[in-house]
Amino acid sequence: MRITVFRRLMAEEFGEVRAEMLARDHVMSALGSRTVDQALDAGLPAKEVWRAVCDDFEIPSERR
Repeated sequence: MRITVFRRLMAEEFGEVRAEMLARDHVMSALGSRTVDQALDAGLPAKEVWRAVCDDFEIPSERR
């Protein structure tokens, strides 16, 4: 998954402003106690980060 696709999915799920806020501020243990932005900057695959977001926010399987 490309980061642009990841960002689009985040915006579709949470709205553009909230998606940016969550990516910047929400720390997830599944990402090694990092935020989405930190995880992506560290080189974690966008697909892995998206799965962590889906699990953390209990996004239904049809939108994963």
